[in-house]
Amino acid sequence: MSNNSSLTSIRESKQLLAEEVFQHIGAQIVEGVLEPGHRIRDVDVAEELHVSRTPVREALQRLERLGLVTMYPSRYTEVTAVTPEIVEQTLEFAGYQAGMAARMGVARMTPHERQSLASLIEQMYTRLDDDVHISNTRWAVFSFLSERSRNLQHQVLINDASMALFRNLRGWSVPEDDRERMLQVYRDFHDAVLRGDADEAERFARLMHYV
Repeated sequence: MSNNSSLTSIRESKQLLAEEVFQHIGAQIVEGVLEPGHRIRDVDVAEELHVSRTPVREALQRLERLGLVTMYPSRYTEVTAVTPEIVEQTLEFAGYQAGMAARMGVARMTPHERQSLASLIEQMYTRLDDDVHISNTRWAVFSFLSERSRNLQHQVLINDASMALFRNLRGWSVPEDDRERMLQVYRDFHDAVLRGDADEAERFARLMHYV
């Protein structure tokens, strides 16, 4: 029993270490510290963080699954670029997930929670030409919806994909010729949330992402 407990403890420690490395490298990519094309060598990261190369490799493999890096075995790992195709695919994925979160969340929220969400949505009404503002306010609304979905599987999926979602859509903004229409979508979404109309909230959450 003691040996089993020790092995479990070791496994948990390794998983925690890999998670810390994952968060460290991922944050640098999302924040632009590690730019597209930057080459990452696991030995350098291991030395920087004072860890073995194993948790670094595990973290890089996880980042590769998210599309944030490409690994070249026995050579190096390279930070990927955010192409228009990636932005389009990420926007589509975010739209369907936001719709699901709105459908589940709005139906399960208390009136007070709906009011709090409506206040977050109101922050989306301004600065439609500001990429950073758009990214931050949309993410705040999306996160609020996901947390109130009361659906663990959905929350785990969004948590795992959050780095890629935020990185890929950080530079996206509403097209200039579509800002009036999008502003009305935001307002309709706001009103649907206050009414507790989950079906309409889902529809407008998707429209916000062009799906």
